[in-house]
Amino acid sequence: MSAPAARREAVDSPPAPTRRRRRLDPALLFIAPAVALVLALFVYPFVYGLILSFQPYGEHEADGALGSYLAFFGDPRERLSIWNTLRLAVPATVIDVGLALPLAYRLRRPVPGQRVITALFVIPLTLGTVLIAEGMLQFFGPAGWVNKTLIAFGLVQQPVQFLHNYLGTLISLLISDFPAVFLLLLGYASSIDPALDRAARVLGASWWQRTWRVTLPMLAPGIAVAAALSFVATFSVFPSAVLVGNPAGETRVIAFAAWQAAYERYDYSEGSAIAIVMGAIELALVGAALSLRAGGYRRMRTEGAR
Repeated sequence: MSAPAARREAVDSPPAPTRRRRRLDPALLFIAPAVALVLALFVYPFVYGLILSFQPYGEHEADGALGSYLAFFGDPRERLSIWNTLRLAVPATVIDVGLALPLAYRLRRPVPGQRVITALFVIPLTLGTVLIAEGMLQFFGPAGWVNKTLIAFGLVQQPVQFLHNYLGTLISLLISDFPAVFLLLLGYASSIDPALDRAARVLGASWWQRTWRVTLPMLAPGIAVAAALSFVATFSVFPSAVLVGNPAGETRVIAFAAWQAAYERYDYSEGSAIAIVMGAIELALVGAALSLRAGGYRRMRTEGAR
């Protein structure tokens, strides 16, 4: 090839692609405060507590790095706190979801007085656990309105013991956690296209068939998320178990056991170990709920493909 031809070929050939350097998107700087907040308030305390839980001291130091965990699981009274917490968290979650689901599905479309009804359901969310417990002491106490009404109608002869026991703590959890479950399920129920139910009705499906094959599969992801959030909130119960429960007995929950280890016995390692155990149980339940949520989406895609 001659030199002029080579020069012409070099001129006509496209230039070699150059690798463009990625530049940081300035918009990412806006999430920096949120990331710093999460690291400071969640990640750092968790990592610090995890490390501290493997540093036992005192009488547990001879058992090695797992001394604090062995002390917790080796004490029947401490182990019982897990069962006490599950006895509260599981029924509260089931009852909250069971009550909120039909109400949310009914209120997904405009009905007379919908705003007032929704506001009444959401009010407990603004009160807080301590204020709810204080109100329960006045409302469900021996001289409260509930007992006065029951005695006035002759339903009971003596005041019913609603407080300072398992029942009082369960009622407090139901009142405080119901609004969040209701609002979450209401959002999922409102997103269901009513045309799906009408189409199933036209095809001859009964109410039970429409509920089982259309409504529940569509709501399954929301039910799983609502149940997971409700369980996490109720499993970490502390003020209600102390204020309206019996923390020395049937409502000695795992959070109270961690508090006693850290601030009564000043064993921060065991207190951290109990907190890690509590977090592991919650994480396992949330993982199971998310798996159910993913299964609900897969079922909807399978039903749609059919």
